[in-house]
Amino acid sequence: MTLRDKKFHWHHRPHPPWMQQQHNHRRLHSQWRKRRSLFLRFAGTFGLMILLVLGGIAALAFLLSHLFEGGGQGAVLVWFGGCGLSLALPLLAGGIAIKIFRGVATPLADVMAAADAVAEGDLSVRVSNRAPGEFGQLVRSFNRMIEELEQADRRRRNLTADVAHELRTPLHIIRGNLEGILDGVYEPTGKRITATLDETLMLARLVDDLQTLSLAEAGQLPLTRETIDAFELLADARTSFSGQAEASGIELRVEAEAADPLYVTVDVGRLDQVLSNLIANALRHTPAGGTITLKAEPAPEGVCLTVRDTGEGISAEDLPYIFDRFWRGDRSRSHAGGAGSGLGLDQLSVPLSELSFRFTPSGGPGGQHANRSATQVELLFDVDASSSLDEAQRRRVKSRLKRYLNKGGELRLTVRGSRSQSQNRQEAKTRFQALMAQALKRRARRRRTCTPRRERERRLANKRHRSEKKQFRKQVRREY
Repeated sequence: MTLRDKKFHWHHRPHPPWMQQQHNHRRLHSQWRKRRSLFLRFAGTFGLMILLVLGGIAALAFLLSHLFEGGGQGAVLVWFGGCGLSLALPLLAGGIAIKIFRGVATPLADVMAAADAVAEGDLSVRVSNRAPGEFGQLVRSFNRMIEELEQADRRRRNLTADVAHELRTPLHIIRGNLEGILDGVYEPTGKRITATLDETLMLARLVDDLQTLSLAEAGQLPLTRETIDAFELLADARTSFSGQAEASGIELRVEAEAADPLYVTVDVGRLDQVLSNLIANALRHTPAGGTITLKAEPAPEGVCLTVRDTGEGISAEDLPYIFDRFWRGDRSRSHAGGAGSGLGLDQLSVPLSELSFRFTPSGGPGGQHANRSATQVELLFDVDASSSLDEAQRRRVKSRLKRYLNKGGELRLTVRGSRSQSQNRQEAKTRFQALMAQALKRRARRRRTCTPRRERERRLANKRHRSEKKQFRKQVRREY
């Protein structure tokens, strides 16, 4: 205690070093103060009720004693009965008060203390569920909320660590190559510069994936929906990965269950990104001699696209984490190509109202890996019935077809031997109508969005980009 400004000031000594968890002592003290104040409020309320009950009993006993003034055994019994009630009713009221306090005040105080702990950052606290009825439901909901907060915090920490891991690898490669060139260890050959440029492109793709993830989670991802045949989409994906599949000794095939085209209205770019990620992942985990099957078939939900491989499969303990950001199945977490954004980006690239992922559990190839799930991914689409052409669009398609053929263009048809010539002609006509409708939509979109001001800005940006590339090339030639 010191005297300063004519006032006494108390100084509290710090806790001794052997006293552990000082914040827990303060928290317990604050919890007891809250419970004590709550108990005092309840005790005051029930005390007032008991006084009212006692006053009523005393008034009743007084009236009865006046009614039996004549004396005798009846008056004595009435008096003793009134005294017994005066003693029994307070005890009964006190027992009810204690029971209500334990059933109401204690769970509320526990929830309040746990809420204060969560506000301080302690997500490991849980409230013991001893209360029945609505208060028990409140405790269970509170515990479930804390568990979800803890899982979200764990995902955030894992995402931060994984992003740092994914960014560190290309940055180290770029830094090592540039330092080696500056120190004279590496020759500034085109191959070395190309490898460094590839790492910068990988870094740019990773940053783009992060931006796409943030936009998708916020619900602000722009989508350009078009109508396309699902079989044609799978055929394009097979063409893109056929060279890599042949080099790895893997058969990549496409199967179509429906004889007629299966049209879906989706963002073709986003869906192509999803299929590319799934096929690339299947190629990495399928051994030589395996098979990757791309399948399109009608389903009760609409249209189902299936990507199935005969690889090692996904273990049961890894299934809950396949949609986590930057999660890798191998525990070594080696950077074996790809940006590492995982299926979380695929799940958010297309709205879940239009596309959903489904993993079908089954045994591995040849009955092996009974505790694993074969990698079969099904993409389910809702068919948009409003994708047909109206009469005005049909007239525009016919006029454009005439001009296209007059200019020497050709119309390539995919003829399947299992169908007649009329069926093939009808399929070609329907497919061409869909393609022309897409062209009309793209042209109308360009007319709406490409204003003269934006066109000038785009040209200036392209001109600036070309000048920067020229300056960079001149600087590289001058230095090396």
